[in-house]
Amino acid sequence: MTCFFCKGKMEDKPANFMTDVDGRIVVIKNVPSQVCRQCGEISYSRSVALALEDMVKRATALTTEVSIASYAELAA
Repeated sequence: MTCFFCKGKMEDKPANFMTDVDGRIVVIKNVPSQVCRQCGEISYSRSVALALEDMVKRATALTTEVSIASYAELAA
């Protein structure tokens, strides 16, 4: 697979995902990803992207301002 942006080679590698939703920071560690060797662009498979969407919804439902979790823990 090649990078959409720079056409570099993508490799399977865990990465961290971070987002800010309504002032709440959500960090999900060790997400299965494809990372460009050249520019560092990160992409996710459709199933991982859908899982991340669900994980972020669950994390933002908590009353805390910052949530940090491992992908494997939340996917189980």
